[in-house]
Formats: sequence, C-alpha cells, structure tokens
Amino acid sequence: MTDTEAPTAISGATPVAGATGPSLPRRSYAKLAADESREDYSLRYAPHSFRRWSPSTVAGTALGGIAYLADFAIGASIVFTYGFGSGFASILTAAAIIFLTGIPIARACATYGLDMDLVTRGAGFGYFGSTLTSLIYASFTFIFFALEGSIMAQAMHQAVGLPVEIGYLVTTLIVIPIVFRGMGALAKVQAWTQPVWIVGMVLPFVVLAFNAPDAWGAFGSFGGTEGAGAGFSWIGFGLGTGVALSLIAQIGEQADYLRFMPAKTEQNKRRWNAAVLAAGPGWVIIGAAKQLGGAFLAFVALEAVGRTHALEPIAPQIEALRPWLGSFALPAAAIFVIVSQIKINVTNAYSGSLSWSNFFSRITHRHPGRVWYIFLNLAIALTLMEMNMFAALNKLLGFYSNVGIAWITAVAADLVINKRIGLSPAYIEFKRAYLYAVNPAGFGAMVIASTVSILAFFGLFGEYAEAFSTFIAAGLALVLCPLIAWATKGKYYLARPNPVNGPQVEVDDITATHVCAVCETPYELPDIADCPVHSGPICSLCCSLDSACGDACRKGAAAGPVLMPVPTVRVPPAPPRDITAGAHLMTPGD
Repeated sequence: MTDTEAPTAISGATPVAGATGPSLPRRSYAKLAADESREDYSLRYAPHSFRRWSPSTVAGTALGGIAYLADFAIGASIVFTYGFGSGFASILTAAAIIFLTGIPIARACATYGLDMDLVTRGAGFGYFGSTLTSLIYASFTFIFFALEGSIMAQAMHQAVGLPVEIGYLVTTLIVIPIVFRGMGALAKVQAWTQPVWIVGMVLPFVVLAFNAPDAWGAFGSFGGTEGAGAGFSWIGFGLGTGVALSLIAQIGEQADYLRFMPAKTEQNKRRWNAAVLAAGPGWVIIGAAKQLGGAFLAFVALEAVGRTHALEPIAPQIEALRPWLGSFALPAAAIFVIVSQIKINVTNAYSGSLSWSNFFSRITHRHPGRVWYIFLNLAIALTLMEMNMFAALNKLLGFYSNVGIAWITAVAADLVINKRIGLSPAYIEFKRAYLYAVNPAGFGAMVIASTVSILAFFGLFGEYAEAFSTFIAAGLALVLCPLIAWATKGKYYLARPNPVNGPQVEVDDITATHVCAVCETPYELPDIADCPVHSGPICSLCCSLDSACGDACRKGAAAGPVLMPVPTVRVPPAPPRDITAGAHLMTPGD
C-alpha cells in the first residue's frame, strides 16, 4: 500500500471529518500497492475474505517452497568437515530444536492471520523492537537466495557452459515475474513443478539402491575429509549443530504462507491442525532427510569429482544418475536443480519483500508497495553471489545461526510460557496504536542472548563455548524472555488497552468490516484500531504510516468513537478451493 502522503500534507488532500487539531490529509495508495492480489496484505492482518485457499493447498504451497538444495550442500559440508558420527547427531539435534520452536509460531501465524514480523511485535518485542528482527529475517532471505542462486548457476554452467557470473544474474531475474504476482502465482508455480521435483529428488537414491547397495554402510564409517574421524566428537557436534541451526528462520517463510490458512472450524480442525503442523515445523523433517541424503550423494561422488564439486549438488546428482541415464544424466540433473531452485527462490524473494516492507514502513512512515522491495532483496543477493559466498558456507551460516536462534527462541518462549502463565496478553497484538516502541522481554532477551553467543562463537570463552554458541543463544533466550517479563510485570506488552478487538471485547463476527477514517477502505475488525487523532477507526497500515499523530493515542489523549457511523460491510469467506492441479490461478478478485 503505497503511502503518497508527505510528512505534513498532501496537495489536494481532503481533511478528515471529526479530526482533533489541524486538518489531516486523506491517505491514498498508488496503484501497485493498492492491488492486494500483488500486495498480499504485506504489512497487515490477512483477512478471512482473502484466505480462500483450503488447508491442503496452503500446506502444499508452503512445503513446495522447501524444495531447495541448500540442504544438500549444508548436510554434505557438515559431514565432510566433522565426520558421519558428529554430523549425523548435529543434523538430528538441530531438526529437533527447529521443530519444537516452530510449533507455537506456526499455530500463532495460522490462527491470527499474521506474518512473522507482526507476531514478533506482539510476542515480546514491541513495535520498533521487531524492526531489528525484520532485518534479521531479510538477511536470512537474501543469504539463502544467494546460496540457492549459486547452486542454480553451477547447474547452468555444467549443463550449457554458461559462465557462473552470468548465471547469477539469470537466476536472479528469472523469479521476478512470479514473485511480482504474489501468493496466487506462487501457489500455481509450486503445484505445477511438484511432480518434476519429486521424481528428481527420489530417482538418484533409487539408482544407488540398485547400483551401490553397500554405499550406505560405507557412509556410516566416513570420517570426513579433514581428519575428524567417523566417531562422535563434542566439538564437531556443537559446531555442526550451529551450521544446521542457521535454517531456524525458515519458519518465517513458512509463516508467510500459513497466514493464509482458513479459519479453524469444527468441520476442518483435523485437516487444519495437520496442515499447520506439516507446513510449519514439519518442513524440517524433510529438511533433515535432505541434509543426510545430500551428504550421502556427495560421499558417493567424492572420489569421482573431488571435494569441491561434491559439495555442489549438481555434480553428485549427475554421478548418481549416470548408471541409468548415461549421457542424459547431465540434462536431467540440471532440470531438477533449476526447478528446485526456482521453487525456493520465489519464496526467498517473496518473503524478503515482506520483511523489507515491514522494516522501511516503520523507519520512514512510507510504503511504496511490497513489489519494489523485491528488487532491493535481489540486488543484495546478487552481490553476495558475485562475492562467492558459497566458498564461506560453514562460517557464514554458523555466525548467522547465533542471531536467528536467539530471535526465534525468544518468540517461542513468549508464546509457550509467557502467554500461558499470564505474563503477556493471551492474544497477539500487532498494531502500533497499542504497543510500546520496545518491549524488553523479547527484545532484551534476544539482544543479550545473541551478543553473548556471538562472543562465544568468536572464541572469547574457550573452545567448547565456541562450539556450543548456538546452544548458549537458545538457552539464554528461553530463560531471559519469561524472566524479564516477570521482572517488569508484563508492563511493556500493551501501551493501552485495546477496546476494539482485544479479548475483553465480545465480537459477534470478526469478519465484519469497518471503514478506515484515513484511507476510507473497509477492513475486518482485527485490522482496526481506535484513533483519537482521527476520531474513529483506523486500519493498522494507516496507523503505521502516520507521521504526524505524535503517538497521541499512547500519551493519554481521549479516544474518539471506536467505530465511525459508517455502514458495516460483511464479507463472508468464500468456500475454500484447491488449486493443486494448477488449472486455475486464484487471486483475491476471483
């Protein structure tokens, strides 16, 4: 939603009726940002009228986004560096941590129709406190876009001889038309490409089962390429877990799809629960299997291609397929890799555009539309690719995981502990009008935990603390979030009570819409706040973009009417439709 408002006034703006103080301008939105079929409610609550996909469709789209082959490279890198025993334990331990922290986050995003940033605001971080986590999340999307893009460029170089530098550019540009169209286009792409991906994923292991049946046994005694040995090492286990935990922020990308889950009802609750579990934390079960599978393929191909190429997923794929496909192994492997990387990088680019939108809307009080931030995210990712970040994979991901796990664990601690024992509100409050700028419970826990763990990561506290720095981050965040909330008596969760849609208000129908006094657009009740400056309801995005109100609502100003005397429009949710066959592209205008 593009804010064309100047900091003080818009030329030709219409004063808001009933506003207190000087005349305030109407806010209008430019064409791209006003089109929710592209914008996908990027900075706000996803209304029930928009959530028209079935649970299975949302889950299928979300899981389609984890087709990436970075798991192959990460798993191979861990096992090659630390040996099979330590690597195997690292991958499974990281998967368990990611799964457990992902459960409450996935359920919150699906229940409240909110993305990771909006949940973070109300789960202990505050309105501006979550700005930092938007940067952390944006970093995740462009780091992994660059990693996946590097893998695709390697495949194109192998297949057609395209220089990898040109391949980086091609892999960046190819996703733009898809991401530009939003959730509808992403769902269609994921559905259409899924059969190709499944065949490409399974076939190499089938070939090896027939042609190299003893390879799994040999893999179990693999000591790595750096002399680590096949046995278990605590140092190797800690360092390997840190690398695998860099994927913990993937739950944010899953949440970007889960917010479109339809409301849970008595009729769909089993399917709903299964879909949320599978598409939320369940992604890591597939992810861990891919890490181990990728390490195995790399091990089998090691002698033929050497260590450097064995860590590039395209080469092990070719070697595995060669006994059955012969000369066609190269094009078949290339097609699989390219399809896989497109499936994940449309998600990386999409989620990156959301996180940058959230960040800049709060800093600048302007929002030119989600689609413009696609280009920012891709420009950073392309720069990382050209800098050959693939060569520093372990160190980069090990460092990033210290920050990512502190953030995710703090949010999970609030949802699981603080909300259940009454230290924080029982619901997720995400609107600026009701939040403190910074909540020390989650924000403080994340900053302290990540700072200590990063110091440990760089060796300040000794060898073992360096190896287990991510465990330090998780443990501190888990303890400090409820401890700080208890010490502050939960004071910094709500700047004032929410009289519109807090849990203390009984609402007959949350799908009833009310017209925003600023942009004159109807929004469902959870997206509405009461505004004393505009003397009426204001939507969450207009509230975020207001640069002239001075946060009067949080400074004791008397609130105007909660709901303006305008017609209430009820928009019943449309019956869910499944587009997994790819026959119809669903957009909000259907």
